Amino acid sequence: MPNTGKKNTTLFRSTAITVASALVVLLLVIFSASAYYIMLPMAKRSTDDLAALMVLSAQTWAELPPQTRPDFELELARQHNLWLIDNTTSLPDYEHRSPYLMLLEQALETRTGRVMRSKVTEFGKTWYWIEFDNGEKQISLGFPQDRLGVQSPLALLLIMAATIALALITAIVLARRITRPLQNLAEAAKHVGRGGMPEALAEEGAEELAELARTFNNMAQQVQALLANRTTLLAGISHDLRTPLARMRLAVEMLPENAAPKIIARLKNDIEEMNRLIGEFLAFSRGLEKENMQAIDLIEYIGGVLSKISADGTPVKWQATGACVRNVGPMALQRILANLLGNAVRYGEGKEIEVLCECAEPATLIRILDRGPGIPAAELENVFRPFYRVESSRSSVTGGSGLGLAIARQLAEVNSWIIELLPREGGGTEARLTIPL
Repeated sequence: MPNTGKKNTTLFRSTAITVASALVVLLLVIFSASAYYIMLPMAKRSTDDLAALMVLSAQTWAELPPQTRPDFELELARQHNLWLIDNTTSLPDYEHRSPYLMLLEQALETRTGRVMRSKVTEFGKTWYWIEFDNGEKQISLGFPQDRLGVQSPLALLLIMAATIALALITAIVLARRITRPLQNLAEAAKHVGRGGMPEALAEEGAEELAELARTFNNMAQQVQALLANRTTLLAGISHDLRTPLARMRLAVEMLPENAAPKIIARLKNDIEEMNRLIGEFLAFSRGLEKENMQAIDLIEYIGGVLSKISADGTPVKWQATGACVRNVGPMALQRILANLLGNAVRYGEGKEIEVLCECAEPATLIRILDRGPGIPAAELENVFRPFYRVESSRSSVTGGSGLGLAIARQLAEVNSWIIELLPREGGGTEARLTIPL
């Protein structure tokens, strides 16, 4: 499969981000509209009423006789929590960013026609003051901070934070409900692809997902039935063909002594070739059967396989250090190694073959390198197809039957291994077998 170089994201992540982004944008629109069309008009109305009360109180106090002013100040404090004092000196200016005080100053400026700024003092708690000059003397009207009661900006921020958090949690839960069945489906599909029979998917949840699980379960059963039928069919054909082959071999052995030796030798070779091909067909049909795992030392095991090749006269350079015990299927490993090494010998043009075993975490790599003509890049995956050969002739000497690599790939997939062919630097081919822990 071609690699575009673009990093893909998970369906869970993309779904969660999309849903969360939509909810957050919606919430921002709602809060903005609420603040502009509801909270801001209410705040303006509140500050306008307070400004009117303060202006009226300052004017009334100035018009009252001096002896009645204390009673008026007391009543103003009791009824409206608004305090009036005589100023001997002006209070220091107060720099603030309170939206409520800014609206109050604007309302006072509208009613008095003068720029009025808030002052602040600390007497056990924070007090806000507005200074009025009635011509005779300067007075200040103030109120404690707790008179404001509500803290709209803080409340808005808390509500927004809580709502955004809830939106994110909802998006994650919703995305998980959608993607978890798909993840289970992907794992089950991988299992089916390796020739196994996964546990039936739960046919529950949303109607579409339940129908998808139901369809997949039926498909998995049909695939298993087809594989079983294929194995039975090929095994039956192989068995039936070997019976006449045995008769042919017996007939060849019973030919008279004056028969042509070349013809007899050719017949024997043809019979052996047919027997070998039948054996490969049968092995291919059973390639999806998984054997029990055993803990074996790969270094010792591979060394034993290589000793047979070295005995045939092919130079082999074997590099490995220490022990490397892994749980593997020994027969599957032997057949894969035999196929890869056989290809390296067949196409290596008699040159030295290098075999390396890199025992590490999280996977063990077995690399078989030859200095043959190599495989074109466009053919590196095609050679794993059954009966496909880069070499166009059907000669068993130069090309084999075209089933060896297909069987090796099947065995690797059944055991969750990875087998691949790579071009070797300087010419030749690298066959790489990856065995994850």
